[in-house]
This record gives sequence, structure tokens and C-alpha cells, in this order.
Amino acid sequence: MSAFLARWTGWFWSRPYLLLTFTALFWAGNSIVGRAARDVMPPVALAWWRWALAFLLLLPFAWPHLRRDLATLKAQWRWVLLLGALGIGTFNTLLYTGLQTTTAVNGLLLQSMQPALILMLGALVFGENVRIPQVIGIGLSITGALMIVLGGDLSALLGLEFNSGDLVICVAVVVWSFYSVLLRKRPAVHPLSFLAATFVIGIVVIAPFYLAEIVVGRLIESRSESWMAIGYVCLYPSLIAYLFFNRGVELLGSAATGLYLNIMPVIGALLAVLLLSEPFRWFHLVGMSLIGVGIASAAHIARQSVERPDHVAKSQRWI
Repeated sequence: MSAFLARWTGWFWSRPYLLLTFTALFWAGNSIVGRAARDVMPPVALAWWRWALAFLLLLPFAWPHLRRDLATLKAQWRWVLLLGALGIGTFNTLLYTGLQTTTAVNGLLLQSMQPALILMLGALVFGENVRIPQVIGIGLSITGALMIVLGGDLSALLGLEFNSGDLVICVAVVVWSFYSVLLRKRPAVHPLSFLAATFVIGIVVIAPFYLAEIVVGRLIESRSESWMAIGYVCLYPSLIAYLFFNRGVELLGSAATGLYLNIMPVIGALLAVLLLSEPFRWFHLVGMSLIGVGIASAAHIARQSVERPDHVAKSQRWI
């Protein structure tokens, strides 16, 4: 049984698109929960408890690897600190804060811009070779995402009104794009070691803002919705999705990984149909098709051009 499990996990861990599909599913749920819980769960409290509980769940599995990798983490503490502050401490706190006041439509629209920004930052920061198929693929996938978000009426883009929540999510998108691009600088340690270290940094970064939120009287309401929201976000979009996303960047590079995550609006539409009984419309099909064609046209080129870090082979052994 143990040999079968090892072979299965090894196979799964080497399938980046399968990993990223689950990542998109869990993160789509994260945005839905963050918006739905806005009346019972203050945004910074949700972010802090998310990472605190995720760290407690992770620690028993990560501890042996942390002890082995501690010297490497200390030697590259600047990159660990930066990545933890960006991807853990800042992004989700800003996302939950923005979802307090913005609409779901605007939130999805703004997040669908991430692949283009990741590609641009990859070219500017690391000199990644941007090829025509990538540009075309990003254009098609963003158009598909807009079709879904705007209900098939692209002219509605001109009529959108942006508020303070939209601006906060814009900053969050920029932060996440930098995190995605800079992940190639992560230390050559076990994935669980890296996650645990960044979780701790995120908890510390968020803590002062959480205390400030408590001081001004924004407290968690003791309802079942609050605890269910915390339970979901600390496990699926935190512990599991970040592990899968980091592995996806290792295998595909930041550009192809960011591009593939344009399937999030697709998954969001399917969740709305299944969970909220919303109708499946023609623009859903068109948008999904455009996203699929865009991913197919760009991912192969991006995967060929990326230089995999030396620690990719090492991190295959993740259990």
C-alpha cells in the first residue's frame, strides 16, 4: 500500500495542470467565502486566523523538514521574508478588505488581469523571453474571462464603476504578481519547509493590523458562518492551494502558471450554476472556449522557455 501511495503521489506531484486546476478551484472558493462572510468576519481577522490555523495544521508534517532546512532558510532569509510578506501577509489581507466593498463582478475582472501582469513583470525583472503565442494566448484568455464576468456584453466594461474596494484589489493583484514572479528565488528546500516559514512570516506581518482591527471594535461574530469560513480558508485555499501553486511555478514558470489560472472565472461560473442554481448561458461557453484556446496556445511556449530551478528535482520528494 505504501509503495502504491508513493507512486500515486509522485505521479500527481508531477502533473502541473492537475495541481493548478485544484488551486483555481480552491481559490475561487476563497473569493466566494471572503465576500459571503463580510458581515460576520472582519477581513484582517479572517486573514490572520486563516494562516494561524493553517500553520498549526501544517507544522506536524513540516517539522522534520524544517529542522533539516533551517540553515538554508536562514542563509536566504531575505527572500523568505519578502515572499512571506507578499504572498501570505499582504495579498489575502488586501483581497478580503477589498471584498468588503466591491462587487463580485469587479473583483473577478480585476483578478483576471494577473496573467498579463505576471508576464510583464517576468520580462522586466528576469528578462523572460515573451513570445507572440504567449501574448496572443493571454489576450484570448483575458477576453474569455471578461466574457464570463461581464455576461457576454464586453461593452459593459465601459460602464463599470470602481470604488475603494476595487483599488485595494488592484494593489492585491500587483502584490500577487510580484510574488508569482519572485517565487523562482525561493530557497532550495522542501515545499513544506518553505510553506511553514512563509506562513509564520505572514502571521507576524498581519498581527499588528489584526490588533488595530480589534481596538476599533471590529470583532468576529460568533456564528456558524464565521467558523465555517475560517475552516474553509485555513485548509483548502491556504495549505493545499499554496503548496500546489508553488509546485506549478516550479514546473511551468510564473508566466504559464499565471496564464492557466485564468480558468478561475470558468470555475466560478460552474460553482454558481451548481451551488447557486444560476443559469448556464451562451457567454459562459464562449468564455470557457476562449480561455482554453488561450491557455493551449501559450502554455507550451512558456513551458519551453522557462529555466527550471535546480531544486525542482529535489522537491519531487515532497512526502
